[in-house]
Amino acid sequence: MSATALAVVKGSYTMSIRAESWLGGVLLADGIPVDDGGESRDRSLAVPEQISLTVPRRTDGFDWDPGTDPGHPLAAFGQQLRIDYGVDVGGQMEWINRGWFLITSSETDGDTVSVNCAGLLTLIDEASLVSPFQPSSSDTLASVVRALIEPALTVGFDGTLVDRAVPIGMQWDSDRLGAVTEVLTAWGAAERVTEDGYLMIEPVSDAGSPVLSITDSRATGTVVRWAGSTTRDGAFNVVVAQGEDSTGTQIQGVAYDGDGASPYQYGGPFNPLPVPYSYQSSLLTTVAQCRTAAAAQMKLLRRQAFRRLQVTMVPHPGLVTGDILSVTGAGLTAARCAIEQLSLPYSPGEQSLTVRVL
Repeated sequence: MSATALAVVKGSYTMSIRAESWLGGVLLADGIPVDDGGESRDRSLAVPEQISLTVPRRTDGFDWDPGTDPGHPLAAFGQQLRIDYGVDVGGQMEWINRGWFLITSSETDGDTVSVNCAGLLTLIDEASLVSPFQPSSSDTLASVVRALIEPALTVGFDGTLVDRAVPIGMQWDSDRLGAVTEVLTAWGAAERVTEDGYLMIEPVSDAGSPVLSITDSRATGTVVRWAGSTTRDGAFNVVVAQGEDSTGTQIQGVAYDGDGASPYQYGGPFNPLPVPYSYQSSLLTTVAQCRTAAAAQMKLLRRQAFRRLQVTMVPHPGLVTGDILSVTGAGLTAARCAIEQLSLPYSPGEQSLTVRVL
């Protein structure tokens, strides 16, 4: 987003939605008339993105009801929508790409067509393995991920990830996305579909500078409040990752919650004794690998268990899950927080965020 657009979205502004339909790399329609809808993202889900659109059945002589036509722009036979969110910056629209989404269903009721879409990881989630997948002796973590994902999605890897060989004898029977998740967890990595429709594999991290500062202020339409409840069920302060070396000896690596701001801190009042979460994978063949996996698993699990805030605000179309915010409100001052969930309306309204205090 330009500096002008970033300034505009801090207050009231005029917005618009632009959608294109593509099938097999061919543009079927642009300028799809979107009357209403919204977008939700939750990075705890296997497929984080969900989209709903409301489209008038007929505009300018075109019927947007897909009926039984497999080649219709709004049919659910592989059609993908590219969605852009427009912000009026001085009489012209600046378009922010929200990403590519797979149409999963379309229903017509009277003069309205309701379209549901999901993130592109749906292609992997629904594609169970036809036969057991066994890596070859020359395969690495990266080549296994490519073999499981491509050509449905093009995979890119963060340059800081260190690739390594896959142990002989690995096999996955049916769950393709589950196999990818197992590989990435052992690697200390996580996947993210980019706005351009690529699958990026990168280290699990909550590092980075805040992309936006928000302050609890009803005058500007922003409300910050604590969310959820607390429980000891399933809580832990240690992650133990276990594997097996080349001689068949059981090995493990341990990661302790050493964050001084964490209510689960090891050695703190939560419990002075270790409360472990155990994780096992045959992909872990050295103690160093076990330690890396344990540290990454600690970060992933804390995304679900740590303190959270609910934020209601003027819609900001540049935000996605994983972004770091600086939040002032609910007793916090300039606290670094990561977006775990968000909803973005595709018509005038308010946006909601669920953020985790880091």
